Amino acid sequence: MLQKTAIYTISISLLVIIGGIWAEDNLNLLPVIASSNAPIYDELFKVLFVIGIILFVGITGLIIYSLIRFRKKPGQLGDGMAIEDNLPLEIFWTAVPAIVVLFVGLYSYDIYERMGGMQSLSSNSHDHQSMNSEGRVWGGIGLTSQKATGGNSLPKIDVDVTALQFAFLFNYPEGEIVSGELHVPRGQPVSLKMESKDVIHAFWVPEFRLKQDIIPGQPTVINFTPTKTGRYPIICAELCGPYHGGMRSTVVVEEPEEYQTWLKENSKQPEMEL
Repeated sequence: MLQKTAIYTISISLLVIIGGIWAEDNLNLLPVIASSNAPIYDELFKVLFVIGIILFVGITGLIIYSLIRFRKKPGQLGDGMAIEDNLPLEIFWTAVPAIVVLFVGLYSYDIYERMGGMQSLSSNSHDHQSMNSEGRVWGGIGLTSQKATGGNSLPKIDVDVTALQFAFLFNYPEGEIVSGELHVPRGQPVSLKMESKDVIHAFWVPEFRLKQDIIPGQPTVINFTPTKTGRYPIICAELCGPYHGGMRSTVVVEEPEEYQTWLKENSKQPEMEL
């Protein structure tokens, strides 16, 4: 009997695992991939999605089985059999979750580091303005991937981002442009130095898989490389006041030639000397 139960348990577990892997391969729940960070983030999402499906289906199935198998029989008046001190079961349901949590933690940290991690602000090359206060850098892959692969290094686009109730303003030191939209060229590293003028805001672009809080008094730098042209929403994902829901903007990813055209058309022209 025990042998038969073990075979059933192993067979059902394999079916649940195969079903989770199938769902991961065939269900697309994430937005379009539009930055170099996105595929790395999606790796972690897929792993967590498979683990979540396996746990949900497995636990739900076990509960349904228990409700049917151990339900009160007609005419039964007493309580069920008391079962205590099952040491192997105690070890199993302690060890398995511990192993899963440890694996997820280590893998998450690995993904975190591959996406750039939290570098010191002083190590970042976004230095067109003085940065004396301590801050954080996120998304370093956008600036380091080309060096790691030995490819041709493209110039970095520096943009200052100011968040305030309830808008984002983008200042391009090159060309002295101030815009309500973020324009960036496809395939070129971008570095955003972000600061808040009032309360905590958040810079979130779902298609880039990037989200970073913007904290008053603490400069924050976020780096990325856009890989797909288009218009993508920038959303404030931190409750910042009564009109928080309307604090949105757009990042416009253009071909390099189109970006240069936009830059020239919007650059401040030098005043003519009389």
